[in-house]
Amino acid sequence: MSTTNRRKFITTTAALAAGTVVASAMPMIDQKEEWPVIHHVFFWLKNPGSIEDRDKLVAGVKTLSKIETVKKLRVGVVASTEKRDVVDNSWAVSELMFFSDLAGQATYQTHPIHLEFIKNCSHLWEKVIVYDAVEA
Repeated sequence: MSTTNRRKFITTTAALAAGTVVASAMPMIDQKEEWPVIHHVFFWLKNPGSIEDRDKLVAGVKTLSKIETVKKLRVGVVASTEKRDVVDNSWAVSELMFFSDLAGQATYQTHPIHLEFIKNCSHLWEKVIVYDAVEA
């Protein structure tokens, strides 16, 4: 193999390898969601200005990830995004959970860890709104 062909081969191989790495890091657009049941909860604190109460509630919500039917849990607080008429930033803590099926979500509702969370943290919130959805 000549030096020119060897360089061309090495350059082409390196470019293909780099392309493979980049492609494998990209999400698949048509991939179906693994956990099609979504449980989104918003909490309003009794003491909305209390960072301590907010942090206690966040810590309590995070314990729910130990429930075996909870496939993914995200806990959030209000983001300081642009104020618009369609944005509700009156809540303090949100919980976004994903389940494999409705049976898993039903198990979560009566699970001892969930009931313990309610017992330990319900004194912190004034209002709770739940949005449950399934993948369309």
